Amino acid sequence: MTGTEQRSEHRAAPPVQVAGPQGPWDAVRERAEDTGRVVVHTTWGEWLTAALLDPDLRTLLGRDWPRYRQTPAPAGRFAFAVSRLVMKRTAAAVLDVPPAALDVAYQPGGRPTVRGLEHDLHLSLAHTEELIAVAVSRGGPVGVDAESVTRRASFELLRAHVCTPEEAEVLAALPDAERNARFLRLWTLKEAYTKALGQGMRRRFNAVGFRWEPDGSARLAEESDAARDWSFTTRLIRERYLVSEAYRAAGPVEPRLRPDPGGLATPWLSPAGTLSFPGSGRTGGR
Repeated sequence: MTGTEQRSEHRAAPPVQVAGPQGPWDAVRERAEDTGRVVVHTTWGEWLTAALLDPDLRTLLGRDWPRYRQTPAPAGRFAFAVSRLVMKRTAAAVLDVPPAALDVAYQPGGRPTVRGLEHDLHLSLAHTEELIAVAVSRGGPVGVDAESVTRRASFELLRAHVCTPEEAEVLAALPDAERNARFLRLWTLKEAYTKALGQGMRRRFNAVGFRWEPDGSARLAEESDAARDWSFTTRLIRERYLVSEAYRAAGPVEPRLRPDPGGLATPWLSPAGTLSFPGSGRTGGR
């Protein structure tokens, strides 16, 4: 199988909207079974009432309960609780187990993980404004990031921190509006990729380069077998948010619960349409 065929095979299906604790969890489970992973999205407002009235909230939050209680601002506290509930319920749907059966912890770099599985279940969480996005993978590392398309990031201020020299050169030649859209997409891709690696903001974004295929899809600029294993997708959700996913397939696994292993650190497109990089004949990371 060629690298292009692999990337096509691994390309993500559209994210699943979960409008509240009621799901649709069957659709989430089926998506994970079909493709090896799933991305879901919702807003914290859609979950808030049900979350606050849930008598099992403390049990469901688990080791996140102290942080929830210690978050001073109500809006931040509620958004924190909902994001963790969405993540836990999504993981539970993928594994087909009750949410309360899962113990979600955090690795030293902050990446969430489920304790007590025979095989890794890869989790990633992103939130911006009202949006919450969660990615769960049974087949390999996954990362997700989200950003509002209305955000106006300062390219001049951030270019040296976010872009490789090649990416910065391409972006600098664009009109302001187009530059901002492309810059936000590049930023979310790098966030998603470094989250999938378990490195987050510890990895310098200007050390990670992307290039663009003729169809507008993104891939790592590095020419290696390891780089070609990664696939990337950016979609426009709710006509307002960019949601980028990074995924590396590593073969199917069937996570099963096992005894606790011990310590861990605690509007240019239609909705959900895949974003094509305008002018994608150019390369942005080479």
